[in-house]
Amino acid sequence: MSTLDLRAAPQTLHAPRLRLEAPALHHAAAFSAGVQASRATLDFVAWRLRPCDLAWAQGFCQRDADSRAAGLDLAFHAFTRDSGDWVGRIDVHSIDFDAARGEIGYVGDVRLSGRGLMREAVRAVIGLCFDLGFERIEAMSDARNTRALHFADSLGLLQREGVLRRHERDVDGQLCDMVLWAALNPRGPLPVAPPTA
Repeated sequence: MSTLDLRAAPQTLHAPRLRLEAPALHHAAAFSAGVQASRATLDFVAWRLRPCDLAWAQGFCQRDADSRAAGLDLAFHAFTRDSGDWVGRIDVHSIDFDAARGEIGYVGDVRLSGRGLMREAVRAVIGLCFDLGFERIEAMSDARNTRALHFADSLGLLQREGVLRRHERDVDGQLCDMVLWAALNPRGPLPVAPPTA
């Protein structure tokens, strides 16, 4: 029996240097610009095969907003509090509602890298997930993606659990190994009410 209700998630989330907002069409221009500026670092992301122009970003933001409104997953766009610059997009997807488990994904604007902003954003979203009743948040990355491996290790919340061999097809269609991390809700499993007769 699922205890997760993602429709209860706030539309805005605050972190010390960031404002995270649920996806909206007005995020599309900043999202597109950030992804385009970061294309050289997206070798392991299928987006590198797309134009990532404004129309693509608008469709992406609309699909995110619709899916979030339906309670199917979570997504946020992170912006700096001081300048309003787009920092990145964080989402929780592939959710198993019965097990209260989801996978977190993220992509950041390389122009703002090195400041710890994406770490701050991802930590805030993981904290929200635990507040919403998630028991486990996973992250996965292509084992060859050293940048993503370093980022996940640097979060301090995720424990590296191992390598899933030949687990997924990469952007070129080849089977690849995936590294798996996970964070468990520090409050422990939430009690589940017994089914009513």
